[in-house]
Amino acid sequence: MQSEQYLEKVYAGFLGMNIGIRLGAPVEPREWTYEKIRDVYGEITGYLKDYRIFSADDDANGPVFFIRALYDDATGRALVPQDVGNAWLNYCREGIGMLWWGGESVSTEHRAYTNLKKGIPAPESGSVEQNGLILAEQIGGQIFIDTWGLIFPGEPKKAADYAGKAASVSHDRNGIYGARFIAACIASAFTASSMQEIIESGLSAIPVDCEYARLVQAVKHFYEKNPGNFRIGYHYVEEYWGYHKYPGECHIIPNAGICMLALLYGEGDFAKTVEIAVMCGWDTDCNAGNVGTISGVFGGLDGIPRRYRAPINDVIVASSVSGYLNIVDIPTFVKELALLKYEQERSQPPVILKKAVKQGEVYFDFSLPGATHGFKTNNPFKTILRHTQGKGFQQPGSLEVLFDRMTSGDSSKIYWKPFYRRAEFNDEKYKPVFSPKAVSGQTAAFQIFLDQWRGQPLHLTPYIRTTFAQKDLELPVICLENQAWNKIEFRIPDTEGDLIDEIGCKISSPSPVYNRAFGKLYLDEFHIFGPACCTIDFSKQSKEFQSVTPFAHHRGSWELKGDALLCRAEGNCSSYTGNYYAKNYSWSAEWTALEGESHLLLFRARGIMRHYLAGFDGKGFVSLYRNDFGLEKLKTVSFEWELGRAYHIEINCSGPLFTFLIDGTPILQGEDGRFAYGMFGMGFLQPGAAMIRSMTINTSESI
Repeated sequence: MQSEQYLEKVYAGFLGMNIGIRLGAPVEPREWTYEKIRDVYGEITGYLKDYRIFSADDDANGPVFFIRALYDDATGRALVPQDVGNAWLNYCREGIGMLWWGGESVSTEHRAYTNLKKGIPAPESGSVEQNGLILAEQIGGQIFIDTWGLIFPGEPKKAADYAGKAASVSHDRNGIYGARFIAACIASAFTASSMQEIIESGLSAIPVDCEYARLVQAVKHFYEKNPGNFRIGYHYVEEYWGYHKYPGECHIIPNAGICMLALLYGEGDFAKTVEIAVMCGWDTDCNAGNVGTISGVFGGLDGIPRRYRAPINDVIVASSVSGYLNIVDIPTFVKELALLKYEQERSQPPVILKKAVKQGEVYFDFSLPGATHGFKTNNPFKTILRHTQGKGFQQPGSLEVLFDRMTSGDSSKIYWKPFYRRAEFNDEKYKPVFSPKAVSGQTAAFQIFLDQWRGQPLHLTPYIRTTFAQKDLELPVICLENQAWNKIEFRIPDTEGDLIDEIGCKISSPSPVYNRAFGKLYLDEFHIFGPACCTIDFSKQSKEFQSVTPFAHHRGSWELKGDALLCRAEGNCSSYTGNYYAKNYSWSAEWTALEGESHLLLFRARGIMRHYLAGFDGKGFVSLYRNDFGLEKLKTVSFEWELGRAYHIEINCSGPLFTFLIDGTPILQGEDGRFAYGMFGMGFLQPGAAMIRSMTINTSESI
């Protein structure tokens, strides 16, 4: 398989997963029975609800974040279950987002997380012996594993082995067999010539006598005798394999029956497959997501109808502790998956693929067919956005912008969103939190080709929008050269403590009515990079999704009080923001300790269980800690600090060297090379309270 073909199939599979999840989510609750879905929606042929922004749930969070075990632990060796268990602990904020926190006696994932937290390692954390058969065989083991199948194309056994290890963190027996089956089907879909061949690959990855295999064979035989009407198939599955036969909130076996129905009766057609999965009810988003990945890979990008692809617009938002990683650009993410594939097989990736992924930077090259990278316009009447393979700056692919007969007074924004607000979502879902991916001081650059057919010269005005003030900050107007590539580059201006939720350009023309501006723009190589210098003014922040922007909180109480952030810690708690890949930087705040003896700046955070802390640590002391799945005090020095007094505290990190300053004076210096990059924030190791103001981040070099 050619690398381009592989990459496009991964793209199609990941898009297919998210389309299925989005299609099924509105009718997931138990209130939506098969009969209600049938009576209200009839034959489903498109999305049931028009989300402004769809907030991803556990079906997408798991595939995006649990595979990070390959970055964090399983480097240069085979994966073991506890690697994925570490990813659970490192990226899940306790009790909020990421997973379904439905109670330890009801939610398998909640129980597994609690087991891991108690020190019960994987796979024991998900075992029948630890949790009982009912919890062990719920659906979660199957819904988190799509990305394992995507990185092992044509290797169903290896995909199944890795998916099984990942699923064993929380599930057992049929819960693991489902993970193995679906992952093997995804891997097989890259090379298979029929859906029957894909299903046989899935069966080859699980015990022949397990209940999951018996179900698959039974549905397969029923289909062969009764092709053509999936509704007859549903009634068969409901009668012999339905929810009434399997205890728990969402057992894997009935839903596996629905996946089989969708794959067989869908006959390889992507839309038909995900639609059947939803029309059959039960766990609609999980089932449609899994079969969406399989049928997406199998049929490729051409098999996904525009009505399903366009609303996705290449963007999903996730719910981990990293607000930076939670803004998922789908083309970039699938390229990262492709790089993982090459790393796993110990081979060199294509140079062009390697260059297209720039960790810690925003970089869109529009090379994948149909890629939009989430770009939008505020004026679709005058500007139409779509992808084209016909023109690109260095390689095929760009964002085509048709400007339609613009006159003096007309204006359109062409922009990308580096940050999201609660008002942009229809519901709370899994509490996504965000750190802006474009901040003051960075450089924004992109290429624009102008193909103007008539009218006065087109004017382009780079701009950003601040999210609290809802104010556009415009840079100098640029007059574009027609029939040429124009490089646009500007430094993102100071937002004075506000955050940026739009970045792009405005287009306009002084054209009169009798000679209206008409033509096309092509945008390519959109890039945000370089040193940053920005502040966080808490008077310009909000509490949304149970966190204060732009932070993700793990335990503790965090509230806004005028221009300050008030934190109350009942014990160990922490808060995170910033670029996940930030390396050398200074991070500072005005900090007033109100109660307690632990008040720390957190830095180079790779997650909840991997980071450094420095600050006030007991009466008369300042300390430096490293947390790597266990706290270790690296250094302590004497310093008499006082409750109720405001201090300007700062951590500077440069390579392995750290300097902690109080009111501009270096107090503690330390050295450690464990973590070379990471987020920043605040931490408390003991009960206490603090008032925090004017936080500042300065990066001394490009991320």
